Amino acid sequence: MKIVLVTGGSRGIGRSIAIHCAAQGMGVIVTYNSHPAGCEAVVRDIAASGGKAVALALDVSQVATFPAFRAEVIDALRRTWTREDFDCLVNNAGYGLFQRIVDVTESQFDGLLGVHLKGPFFLTRTLLPLMTDGGTIVNLTSATTRVATAGVAPYAAFKGGLEVLTRYMAKEFGERRIRANSVSPGPIRTDLGGGLTEEFASLLASQTALGRVGDPEDVGRVVAFLLSTEAAWINGQSIEVGGGYVI
Repeated sequence: MKIVLVTGGSRGIGRSIAIHCAAQGMGVIVTYNSHPAGCEAVVRDIAASGGKAVALALDVSQVATFPAFRAEVIDALRRTWTREDFDCLVNNAGYGLFQRIVDVTESQFDGLLGVHLKGPFFLTRTLLPLMTDGGTIVNLTSATTRVATAGVAPYAAFKGGLEVLTRYMAKEFGERRIRANSVSPGPIRTDLGGGLTEEFASLLASQTALGRVGDPEDVGRVVAFLLSTEAAWINGQSIEVGGGYVI
């Protein structure tokens, strides 16, 4: 059985990833920061379908806590799966900020940097010794790295950095046969950044070839596929999941 660790798994895209991975027979570790009830609900849903899942607290912006988190992961692996390693890591945790460049504060900038680039960098490095050879990493980026949208510059810049980092992970971890890819969602109905108003959703749908905004399940299915053996020859790639957003 493969075991996957999904950061930010309490709702939205993270929840969908966890559910789809469990449906493929994977064991799942989901993390939460401010929404423990949502994460526990994911664990219950997976258990109700015959799977196994564990919820752990994690603030991906707090690098100093990562060694203690690794110890908690080891404990959860031992107790739940009688293992001390896992197979797949999905760096999904994040949040949005809608603020033009001239109004972004240093604190806001640093907060986004910590969660979307610095956190995934050091969390991956911390957990790498626990990953099996032949494992898989998926980093969640964003279509805003390709399509400039006023008001999301820091978020998009750090997601762009994570996309580049993904290719370096694929290069440097290849000696252990660990694959790394990034998934770049287009407009998706989640509560990231306060969610989409119907007016804004309609505008985004009009800019998308398939005529709608996406749902978390559209992304969850793709991530679960990339973690599967069917995607074993996909490596170092960025895959946009946006229904043809601003082609």
